[in-house]
Amino acid sequence: MRFTISLLFFFVTMQFSCSSPQSKSQEQLLEQANKLHGKMVTIDTHTDTPLDFLRQGFDFGGENNTARGSRVDLAKMEKGGLDAAFFAVFIGQDDCTPEKYAEVHQRALDIFSAVQKEVARFPNRAAIAVNPDDAARLKNEGKRAIYIGVENGYPIGTNLSLLQDYYNLGARYVTLSHTRNNQICDSSTDSEGPLHNGVSEFGKEVIAEMNRLGMLVDVSHISDKAFFDAVELSKTPVFASHSCARAICDNPRNLTDEMLTKLAETGGVVQMCILSDYVKTPEPNPARDSARAELQQKYGGFKNLSDSVRMIAYSEWHVINEKYPSKLATVSDVVDHIDHMVKVAGIDHVGIGTDFDGGGGVDGCRDASEMKNITVELLRRGYSEKDIRKIWGENFLRVFRKAQEFAKQNG
Repeated sequence: MRFTISLLFFFVTMQFSCSSPQSKSQEQLLEQANKLHGKMVTIDTHTDTPLDFLRQGFDFGGENNTARGSRVDLAKMEKGGLDAAFFAVFIGQDDCTPEKYAEVHQRALDIFSAVQKEVARFPNRAAIAVNPDDAARLKNEGKRAIYIGVENGYPIGTNLSLLQDYYNLGARYVTLSHTRNNQICDSSTDSEGPLHNGVSEFGKEVIAEMNRLGMLVDVSHISDKAFFDAVELSKTPVFASHSCARAICDNPRNLTDEMLTKLAETGGVVQMCILSDYVKTPEPNPARDSARAELQQKYGGFKNLSDSVRMIAYSEWHVINEKYPSKLATVSDVVDHIDHMVKVAGIDHVGIGTDFDGGGGVDGCRDASEMKNITVELLRRGYSEKDIRKIWGENFLRVFRKAQEFAKQNG
């Protein structure tokens, strides 16, 4: 009898071992990932793809996309099993003056228009999305969902009514600041230090208006103090559209464990960024640093550039990156961050926002065509299909729905 029980235990153990993720081959894990991507809705909450629209050789369809460094197009999304992506209306920070506010507002309008026109060129493959359920609906129609977010609240100027205009044009989140302090709040990376000691008085009005409209408050890029201010001020959960864990990579752009905990306590979500320098501290590369510094000097710190000159500068930046390549972080490094975020914040508060076309890309996931490799690594580490669905979209969609529900109830 004891022999029979031992034998039964042996076979059960062997069966479990043989079916465990660690024992599956790369091909088996990829097959499982393919099936899962076919069933679930996958969302990337931050790409800077509109920056490519004016670049020579860019083709959003993807079949003839020869633009150097381009990470996202429809063909890549289709191959990588990426159903939805937020395209950023990105405006770099400059002086906070009435003249500049008028200028960058017009530039933002031009980017909104460009996104709408570019997506309209492929009516059978993509459509603009504005509501949480649009991603699943468009997936069922065989189309990619293109959402819009505003990266940097700078073009709002001091005119709150512009938020309504941007919402009407499709914007569903605003990243409160970018690399420098603005009129709304302090940035995490402004070399001059804090200007407002967090969120400004005007910034408080901006957050209240975003809540009223049903826009998500994006806390990526903002200072630690501004982060905690925004969490307290917002009537709905905030989210970080593209950030990593500071405990794994000590960069001010990343979130501390205290921030991750606070985000979870208030129902928010952090979307894992795959910009290599935020994933893993880069090794020294003085030749590239020198070339980049010379380029910045050549273009006056990239300020006050026309669209045509900005595209030339952007291409030259890519040439430098190719000439002096850095050792990229890997998909495994990315999932190390996800593991940590899940441990600290919980499985219900983690998602993915790549920052493709804004610097995002790691070894094994350099563009949207390789998104399934993240899923493969999650499966390899034992994440269940239920949990992977949460990471790839369900967590973010929950927060998105709460923002819209609040607006309907309080509008």
